[in-house]
Amino acid sequence: MSMILSASVVRVRDGLPLSASTDYEQSTGMQECRKYFKMLSKKLSQLPDRCTLKTGHYNINFISSLGVSYMMLCTENYPSVLAFCFLDELQKEFITTYNMMKTNTAVRPYCFIEFDNFIQRTKQRYNNTRSLSTKMNLADMQTEIKLRPPYQISMSELGSANGFSHFSGAEYKGTGKISAAPHQRLEPVTLPGIVSFVLSLLCGALNLIRGFHAIESLLQNEGEDFSYVIAFFLGTAACLYQCYLFVYYTGWRNAKSFLTFGLICLCNMYLYELRNLWQLFFHVTVGAFSTLQIRLRQPQGKSPDYNV
Repeated sequence: MSMILSASVVRVRDGLPLSASTDYEQSTGMQECRKYFKMLSKKLSQLPDRCTLKTGHYNINFISSLGVSYMMLCTENYPSVLAFCFLDELQKEFITTYNMMKTNTAVRPYCFIEFDNFIQRTKQRYNNTRSLSTKMNLADMQTEIKLRPPYQISMSELGSANGFSHFSGAEYKGTGKISAAPHQRLEPVTLPGIVSFVLSLLCGALNLIRGFHAIESLLQNEGEDFSYVIAFFLGTAACLYQCYLFVYYTGWRNAKSFLTFGLICLCNMYLYELRNLWQLFFHVTVGAFSTLQIRLRQPQGKSPDYNV
C-alpha cells in the first residue's frame, strides 16, 4: 500500500530533532530506517536542500530551508510529487507557527513536539489521495521536480552506521551531483563576539588612517622615521586578521590569534611616542577582547546521538 509512514523536523546545524511523528511502527524495516534518519540528520548541512534516499521498500525524502530540515519516510511506491508537496506543507506551517530564533536557540530534543498534531493531520490527508484538494500545488511541484530533481543519495554514499563516506566534489546542480563539504562550521555568533568584531575593524581603520598620515608626514619631512608607517600598517593587518579568525575556522586558530595579539602589542609599544596612554590602552584591550572571543567561538561539535 502506498502511504506516508512518519515525518520529522530536524535542525540542520547539529541534527537536533525538533518534532517528530509519535506513531512509529516496530517492524524490522522501520527500525532500520530510523537508523538512516539519524545518519542523515548528522550530515544535513553537507547535503543539498532536496534529497531522496531509497532504502529497499521505503524512501526517505527531505527538504531544508532556513536552518531546518523536514524529513519523511514513505513506502517505495509513494509518488515523489506528493511526498515533496507534503514536506512543503510542513515547512510552511512550521515557519508560520514558530519563531526561527526559538529553533536556533533550542537545546532540548523534541521541544516542538506539539507540532506532531499538524504532522498527523497532514499525513492522514496525504494518505487519502482522493481527499486531496491541492491539484494546483501538485502541478507546480511536478514542474519544479522536473526542472530541479532531488539529489538521489545512494547507499554506498551513506556509508557505515558510524557516518558517511566522502561525497563527490562536483558541484550540485539539482541533477544528481552534490557540492563538496563546506569548511567546518563555528558556533553561532554572540553579542560580545559582534562587538569585538566591530571594535577590531575600528582599530584597523584607525591604524590605516594614521599610516597614511605618517606617509604624508614622511614625504613632507625627510627626517621622519619610515618604521612608524610599517608599524601602523602591521597593526591594521593584525586587526583585520583577527576579524578573519573570528569569522572563519582555520588550523591552529587559537595559536594564530595569540600571535596576532602579540603583534598588536608590539606595534603599539613601538608607537608609544605617537599615542597617549588611553589610545594604547584602547588598542591593546580591543586586541585582548577579540582574542578571547576567537578562543570562545569554537567549532561545532558532533551532534548527540538522538533517537530520530
